[in-house]
Amino acid sequence: MTTPATAPNPGFNAPGVEDFQLPPIFGEVTKPVLLFVLSAIIVYAFFAYTVRRPALVPSKGQFLGESFHGIVRNTIARDNIGPEFLKYVPFLTTLFAFILVNNLFGIVPVVQFPSFSHPGVAYALAAMVWLTYNIIGIRRHGFVGYLRVATWPPGVPWWVRIVLTPIEFLSNILLRPVTLSLRLFGNMFAGHLLLLVFILGGEYMLLHSESILLGILSPFAFALGIVFTFFEAFVQVVQAYIFTILTASYIGSVLADDH
Repeated sequence: MTTPATAPNPGFNAPGVEDFQLPPIFGEVTKPVLLFVLSAIIVYAFFAYTVRRPALVPSKGQFLGESFHGIVRNTIARDNIGPEFLKYVPFLTTLFAFILVNNLFGIVPVVQFPSFSHPGVAYALAAMVWLTYNIIGIRRHGFVGYLRVATWPPGVPWWVRIVLTPIEFLSNILLRPVTLSLRLFGNMFAGHLLLLVFILGGEYMLLHSESILLGILSPFAFALGIVFTFFEAFVQVVQAYIFTILTASYIGSVLADDH
């Protein structure tokens, strides 16, 4: 029987799904919940600060806030919704900022956890978007009219519609929130897991491995971790942008008279 003094080195335990199941901090409140609250405060404080003293010649803060708002207004809302885009710009701007802050939490020291790497919170956000654009469509066309717009493509022979209409219903009504949430969750989960592999792997190679070669190679693991941190930051921004632009596209499609 092996004694503790001569027990073999347990080796490196690769990070996995269990590393994302964080215990409650107090009561039933977990780290993602606190990050959501913190991100809402950050988004509110940012826009409140940038518009506190609006001027014809903007200050640096006002220019930053207007630039962020302009990106959403001009490259997301106007191009995807159409003439009625202005009324949806505040919602889309808030959505973009909220997702962006929560994604970037994954590379912020100490915090280092992207909120949407948990599937449940990504599903909840996608469900909110799903309710939003469906309510907009029903208010615009009525319940029956909205179903016709969403599932009844114009100019298609009736015999093709027999097959196409159920597919359109699944795609436009049921599956959109699933694809929205899985895209966001999958990228945040995979990116954070990749960073954990390199950072924790480098720590193990440097401090816990008995191999001299692994100790020599450990700086390369840390270097790759830094490289992938910058890459992950790019992915986090892109995923926030994609989620917002898809939301705008869905709103534009339910406002259209024909699918």
